[in-house]
Amino acid sequence: MNTDLAMQMVTTRAAATQQSVQLAVLKKSHEMEASLINMVAQAVGAAPPPGQGLVIDKRA
Repeated sequence: MNTDLAMQMVTTRAAATQQSVQLAVLKKSHEMEASLINMVAQAVGAAPPPGQGLVIDKRA
């Protein structure tokens, strides 16, 4: 009977550990996606360097 209780406790602890790992991975994935979105938003919103876009180079 003690082994059954011990196995239940081990199984419960393993499930809790797995859930915490899954949550940590999900949070890190969300942080990485948010970072990528911020990086793209900054690149898109940035003004072009001075002089760029004033003349069309037809030789290119």
